[in-house]
Amino acid sequence: MFSLAAIKAIQIYGIAIAISMLVAVLIKLLVVLTSRAEPVVKAVATVQKSADLGAVAGVPSEVVAAISAAVAVVTGPHHVLRIAESKRSWANEGRIAQHSHQPRH
Repeated sequence: MFSLAAIKAIQIYGIAIAISMLVAVLIKLLVVLTSRAEPVVKAVATVQKSADLGAVAGVPSEVVAAISAAVAVVTGPHHVLRIAESKRSWANEGRIAQHSHQPRH
């Protein structure tokens, strides 16, 4: 009655449905478990208060210096030309670009 290709297609479709349901159940389980977990905000605030002034969020200053040096080596020399708040935010610029009748190329 059914060809071999139709039977294989139905089997593959069934396997895909089963895997999708398992993933959905796993995601739902993770959401429920994480919603029941206690917030870590209090612990983080305590660590930040007890950290010395030379460390960033509990990270030793030697580690911060090593990471900064590695980033400087990778990015190369650069200069900050201006630090100021722009007149337009990136969201406004995006809206203007989408609704503009003058395309920029």
